[in-house]
This record gives sequence, C-alpha cells and structure tokens, in this order.
Amino acid sequence: MSDTITLTGIVATVPRHLVTGEGLPITSFRMASTQRRYDRAQQKWIDGDTNWFTVTSFRQLALNVAPSLQKGQRVLVAGRLRIRDWEAGERSGTNVEIDADAIGHDLSWGTASFTRSTTVVVAEAEAGAEASGDAASEGWATREVPAGPADSAEDSSPAAVLADDTIPVPF
Repeated sequence: MSDTITLTGIVATVPRHLVTGEGLPITSFRMASTQRRYDRAQQKWIDGDTNWFTVTSFRQLALNVAPSLQKGQRVLVAGRLRIRDWEAGERSGTNVEIDADAIGHDLSWGTASFTRSTTVVVAEAEAGAEASGDAASEGWATREVPAGPADSAEDSSPAAVLADDTIPVPF
C-alpha cells in the first residue's frame, strides 16, 4: 500500500535516532492525533478518538528530525501510510505506520526558527569532490554549504534562492 497521508498531532514519545550498520540514519517516534469538534449544546470543545501512528524518517530528514523534535510538540507529518496486522501467540493487533517524506512544527500552536543544514548530499559531478564512505558506492559526495539567502541579509526572493548554486540537491 502506498497511500499518501498528511496528519497533525503531538509527538508522544521521545524521538529515537539510530544509524544502521550500512550507515542509514533513521529517526522514529509515536504520534497521537485526536480530532476535536465544538459541541454547541455544551458550548465546549469535545475530544474524539485518538489515533496512534509510528512515524519513521530516513536519511537527511532523520538527521534533521532528531535534534528538532521533542515529546509534546505539535507537528505536521506527510508521508506514505502502511498498515500491518500482527500476531504474537494469542495476542494480535494492527500497526499504523507513516514513512515520512516531510515533518514540521504545527505553527498554529507556536513559532519556529528555521536553520538550514550545513552538510548536504549532492551529485558527485556537481560537487566536484571525491566521494567517500557509503555515499561513494551510490555516486554521491558531501560538501559544506555556505550561508545562503535564508541565513543572511541577502535577497531571499524565490528567484535569488533558485539562482544560488549552493541549494541542496535532494536524494
């Protein structure tokens, strides 16, 4: 199943970060999402059922999520929905998981300050650098990115940002 879903909710557990033996960074956490509605008869907000999700992020997203999110913060998550049934002896259940494509703070509840990552992955030919480590096996190299328009007093218009050759190349 590869359904795309966008959710709002609360980070319910401390995000857990690990790096696999192959060098793949992974950060995951549990998220609680509760629908609310206003009951005019009682003149108050009523909480509906809470849905629980395991949110998993990989690669650069995982590296950015780990230091950015804390338990109790409100977030938006967009990603691919996976639903899995499981059995263990007499017990059984269903896991609802999201393989995240994007995660951010829900600005309906507060403010945030964005800091662009300083190390990004770019195509080896574009970087003009020798590849190293696991990135080398896939033809990728890393390089430092100087402060860009979002990090300085320079022009931060979309045209100026797009003209900047230091923009990260997604992988």
